[in-house]
Amino acid sequence: MFYGTITGFSGAVILTVTSSLLSVLAPEWAEQSAVLIAWPYSQGDFKRWLSEVEKTYDLIALEIARRETVIILCQDDSRRMHVSQRLEARGTDLDRVRFVQMPYDDVWVRDTAPLTLATRQGAKLVDFRFNGWGGKYPHEADAELAQRLHATGLLGDTPMDRIEFTLEGGSVESDGEGTILTTSRCLLNPNRNPELTREQIENRLKTVLGARRILWLDHGHAEGDDTDAHIDTLARFCSPDTIAYTACNQPDDPLYDEFKAMEDQLRTFVTFSSQPYRLIPLNIPKPIFSEEGDRLPATYANFLIINGAVLVPVYDDPADSEAIARLSDAFPDREIVGIPCTSLIRQYGSLHCMTMQFPKTVRVS
Repeated sequence: MFYGTITGFSGAVILTVTSSLLSVLAPEWAEQSAVLIAWPYSQGDFKRWLSEVEKTYDLIALEIARRETVIILCQDDSRRMHVSQRLEARGTDLDRVRFVQMPYDDVWVRDTAPLTLATRQGAKLVDFRFNGWGGKYPHEADAELAQRLHATGLLGDTPMDRIEFTLEGGSVESDGEGTILTTSRCLLNPNRNPELTREQIENRLKTVLGARRILWLDHGHAEGDDTDAHIDTLARFCSPDTIAYTACNQPDDPLYDEFKAMEDQLRTFVTFSSQPYRLIPLNIPKPIFSEEGDRLPATYANFLIINGAVLVPVYDDPADSEAIARLSDAFPDREIVGIPCTSLIRQYGSLHCMTMQFPKTVRVS
């Protein structure tokens, strides 16, 4: 099992808005104040694997707290004390931990927490409508998570708008300069916004997220992914001119053709300066299956960028070290930390899916 680091440390990346943009969806590499996670609980979907999953959460919380604040949602006070004791035993800096007690259905806060816009007036949060990934799962509590979190005052005086448009955070990637990268399989799926055309969806993204253009991926899907092909399992901005993407180098794998078509489409994309993107392939590990024999969505693209580091999901596979090395090239000034995530994909998500970062402009109290 890999759990290690490649050393290096970045300076702060300060989030700014160019004069040509009124607002922009903050890129993940902007300097952060905090990362949000929701702790798994015994009545939740992870109950069969709770002990193993909590070990992964321990490591994620530890690594975040080494560099910034970690906000931890807990179902009740007894769970909060349980988590606090676990983290203290791990040596986590509890001064950098903020506990919030509230109800939630799933732990995938990437899709239920608010997104952050950078505007000329400062940070603004946006809360999109959440419908359980197209009505697949119960979501009454998750649909209110952003509002409840904002009401705690933990995010300071940052204003938040409620947007009547179904969108999950894992379905959009921002380069911080006005490009949104997404997938047609998700955003054009009739289980999200069936009343809107593609053009209307594009216009909504431009209006709300400050996008100047939308790059649509029409290929690529991690088998076992139940989000209808979220972009954060497939292709991720590492900088305005670099994209790391899920690849498959085994022609006999059933996913090979689809990922090759995605790669070919990525090669047609260009930056605002009409230059091809620097593309970094992250080959998938050997297939991992559930107890029922279903393939699980293990990809390395589901990494999380935090202050001075990148947390990368690893799966006890030879491909882990290759992904770590390639991401170290993509982020030469950040520490690369491998986090065992086989337990997380048993519920069809991974490291990025269970986190949400807030840039420094969101002043966490």
